[in-house]
Amino acid sequence: MDDNTKQQLIAQSWQIHSEVEQAYRAHPASDHDPLWLEKQRLLLADMAMHLLQTALGTQALNQDALRNNLHAILTVSDAFLPHAKLKQATAHLYQDSLDN
Repeated sequence: MDDNTKQQLIAQSWQIHSEVEQAYRAHPASDHDPLWLEKQRLLLADMAMHLLQTALGTQALNQDALRNNLHAILTVSDAFLPHAKLKQATAHLYQDSLDN
């Protein structure tokens, strides 16, 4: 994929991100609300756009940004797949940077 195509996709992702973020902020659910998981789905979509932007960047892959994107996605996804212990897996994302 050439850099121009990457830039076009990133620009489109910012538009999607903006719409999803507005919907998330407007969603009335709060913690322990029956609609909380619906709101979390919007947050997951928001985080997915950030991951797309990190992955398609035209520079070298920013490992800190990648770690942060994955941390957010795993943390939010934990509510949907609690048996997978995704939140616990996030500790390993930063282990590499702590060892150096």
